[in-house]
Amino acid sequence: MTAQPQHVDLQINGYAGVDFNQDNLAATDLHRACELLREDGLAGVLATIITDELPRMMARLARIAAICREDELVREVVWGIHVEGPFINETPGYVGAHPPQAVRPADVDTAKRLLEAADGLTRLVTLAPERDPGQQVIRYLVGENVLVSAGHCDASLDELLAAIDAGLSLFTHLGNGCPALLPRHDNIIQRVLGLRERLMICFIADGVHIPLLQLGNYLRLAGIERSIAVTDAISAARLGPGRYALGGRQIQIGEDLIAHLPNSPLLMGSTVTMPRMVAVLREKLRLSNDEVQQLVSDNPRRVLNQVADLPADHAAATSVSSRGCASR
Repeated sequence: MTAQPQHVDLQINGYAGVDFNQDNLAATDLHRACELLREDGLAGVLATIITDELPRMMARLARIAAICREDELVREVVWGIHVEGPFINETPGYVGAHPPQAVRPADVDTAKRLLEAADGLTRLVTLAPERDPGQQVIRYLVGENVLVSAGHCDASLDELLAAIDAGLSLFTHLGNGCPALLPRHDNIIQRVLGLRERLMICFIADGVHIPLLQLGNYLRLAGIERSIAVTDAISAARLGPGRYALGGRQIQIGEDLIAHLPNSPLLMGSTVTMPRMVAVLREKLRLSNDEVQQLVSDNPRRVLNQVADLPADHAAATSVSSRGCASR
């Protein structure tokens, strides 16, 4: 008997050859990706739209929302949208693989336009607190029942504390979206870990984005109860080596299945699937089944339940509203 899907992933950029950030995403493609996500044990995901020029981001958000309205399976699997950018830190290293020319300071009008394009499906927005003066956008998003996460940022301790007081509640893929070389004591990783009692902290737990020794250290310090594992999967997930796309940018996947910008050491998303990530957590980090369940199911579900009415149990179908997937 096939097990019921139960895992939840807050960060999926694409899957099995389908780039969620492509222009004019085909409904049949998103449907097929959702079939395979469900096959790989995902009860629900947040489709992630990353930084690009504003009209392109809005069109991509609107396209996913339209497909959700039309396709029952997509409604059941896509529990909402994670908007990662464009309000991030444009400095090399912190900007990661996001196109720096499309990064912009946070402003409420742009945030409103992005939310309107997603037609009520936005569940999570990642931004840089230091690019949101006075925490105006954080307060606006929280007031619109959207989770706000810091990421691709170099916020000071005071900026992080002010953002948390304004409603910031998560941190996106700690240990990534920052330069390879950091000050050894005062850096964004240390600041966030120091605030672990006030934030839920997400990690790309593929053993590549964070080496296993450091990933284990981070999880022990943050605490399993305050941590969430995400795949940050791109269109190459579930496939082999080759060239793939993320939002129109080419990505090279080598024999090691690590995603890079061509001719660059810069990581760009992940090819890991949820079954592979669960295997890393169990077999490489020696976490218990209960600990893995917390990281890939219980904790992300608990976080999302703050802003959406999710299935009461893992086998239940997602409730649907006229404004999109999981109802608000």
